[in-house]
Amino acid sequence: MYKTIKIKAGDGGWGGPLTVTPTEKCHTVLSVTGGGVHPIAQAIADACGGVAVDGWKTTLPDEEILVAVVDCGGTARCGVYPKKGIFTVNLMPVGQSGPLAQFITPEIYCSAVKEKDIEVLGDAPEEAAAAAAKPAEDKGPKTKAEAKAEIAAANEGKKQGFVVRLGKGVGYVVGQFFQAGRDTIDMVIKNILPFMAFTSTILGIISASGLGNVIAKTIAPLCGTLPGMLVICFICSLPFLSPILGPGAVIAQIVGTLLGSQFAMGAIPAQYALPALFAIDGQVGCDFIPVGLSLGEAEPETIEYGVPAVLFSRIVTGPLSVLIAFAFSIGMY
Repeated sequence: MYKTIKIKAGDGGWGGPLTVTPTEKCHTVLSVTGGGVHPIAQAIADACGGVAVDGWKTTLPDEEILVAVVDCGGTARCGVYPKKGIFTVNLMPVGQSGPLAQFITPEIYCSAVKEKDIEVLGDAPEEAAAAAAKPAEDKGPKTKAEAKAEIAAANEGKKQGFVVRLGKGVGYVVGQFFQAGRDTIDMVIKNILPFMAFTSTILGIISASGLGNVIAKTIAPLCGTLPGMLVICFICSLPFLSPILGPGAVIAQIVGTLLGSQFAMGAIPAQYALPALFAIDGQVGCDFIPVGLSLGEAEPETIEYGVPAVLFSRIVTGPLSVLIAFAFSIGMY
């Protein structure tokens, strides 16, 4: 028996609460958290009477996904499912962030969710299930497409003058540039400036605490030689590690900040800067593979075989990118 549940944001989280009612058609909780069904995804499925599936092994049509559970640090995954109109639960305390931040709203998204934040409200009423199962065209007012069609029919046969067409064209171009400016400022404020503050804080802590010297002595021998960088890249590209290291790019940010300071001080030769960049970024994007394939409207079978194929290919392409970067950096400095 399906039950209506309420999911609220946890301590330090954002968004919600979400009131979720499963139906016969839509009762699947999709776990996209680096492999395996996360305990929170299973808890949501158990509470509402649905089914939890691993998004790394299989996928479903969007209309069959009740809730998507992600562990995104603020890049793209936290906004992909809200954009599709799917309830999204982020395990990390992230608010409106990333390039899809405009789709992240408290009505469809909440973060930092723990098991204690899931509450059963009662049995799902048949009326609510039937209403949720109705096609979208039966709900609410006319869609934008229908409205445009009516306007086009009303204006059929009417010719617009050159001045009118020119004015509309100029207005369209100006509007596009204006919106692009708004999006740029919004992205700078929400993403670039916080990252700069984070980097400055990490660099200050590392420098003031002396931790930089300790880590540098450990990492410098590896980053100072081509075989060492290949080892770092190989480890970051391992299929069972790369999806875990990917979310939020925490490893790449911290190690990259540290290495940048070491290059600046001359502790590591400058010619190793380019290959070192590829060495610490072997895991980048590995947490996004099933979501990316889903955005590309790949078939379920394609995603099932495509995810492990891409993960295992990183073991080859990762070290290979380090070798290519090393070749191109010869004579650069």
